[in-house]
Amino acid sequence: MTTVVTSGVFPATTPAISPVDGLGTPDVRWGSSGSQSGYQFRGAAADVQLDGTEFVVGTFVHRNLPTNVSPSQFDVQLRVNVMFEDGSTTDLDFSFHHNETPNTTNSSPADDDLVDLETFVHPQPVTIDGKQYRAVLSGFKRNGQIVQQFRSPEGGINFAEVVCMFTLDEPDVIISDLRYLGTGAGQPDEYVEIFNKGGAAQDLTGWVVESKPTGHTYAFPPGTLIQPGRRYRVYTNQNHQESGGFSFGSAREVWRDQGGIARLVHDGFVVDQHPYLDKGFNTSP
Repeated sequence: MTTVVTSGVFPATTPAISPVDGLGTPDVRWGSSGSQSGYQFRGAAADVQLDGTEFVVGTFVHRNLPTNVSPSQFDVQLRVNVMFEDGSTTDLDFSFHHNETPNTTNSSPADDDLVDLETFVHPQPVTIDGKQYRAVLSGFKRNGQIVQQFRSPEGGINFAEVVCMFTLDEPDVIISDLRYLGTGAGQPDEYVEIFNKGGAAQDLTGWVVESKPTGHTYAFPPGTLIQPGRRYRVYTNQNHQESGGFSFGSAREVWRDQGGIARLVHDGFVVDQHPYLDKGFNTSP
């Protein structure tokens, strides 16, 4: 474990936008004077595990006012300076994709601006205590959930924690969440979530999610890649493209409310598993 202190600036946009103020600082603004929108980055101090454990690298602030900027969609570069407890520093470069949506309905979510995490992995390895790691952003943390897209309602100051991790330059896919209590008939909104906390992509061809004791299985389509820092969800009977678009397609619940085990399996080997409640030992309804 190591302790870090962070700060950050927004050095540039791609393509260049106009009008814009504050490039090279922690507070960049765009649009007409008196009604400017923009980003702010606030650094943090954190104890960091060097094993893919997520930590808050800073707070992302979007000041969202009705404004016009050209073009209306662009990438904003973020450079995070990380100081380690031995006094050494490194800069990490990431980017966000901004969509300055038209403000036509005066209502949310139709007029919400959208911020997507565009670059997950800092391009160069980071050396810590003589060992090389990958720095990976895994998303925006809001209301306890980590997401790759930040929806920012118009006319407000909207916050999210930015979550990062230092990890080895290899894939490491785990089961990160399980929603076993869904709603409605058949509980279609149940899901199991898998997460690549490693520093390299993993091909999920031949990988299977199993539900014990219900016996449901889901095989990922051939050629499915999960990139570093990405989360995929497999829903019982819904399709959500923002989390991969995967579904068991089952009219019945996949995850038994009384308990069971979620397993992630490849070539017959249990890569990870997530027991919950009675672990399925009591198989009565």
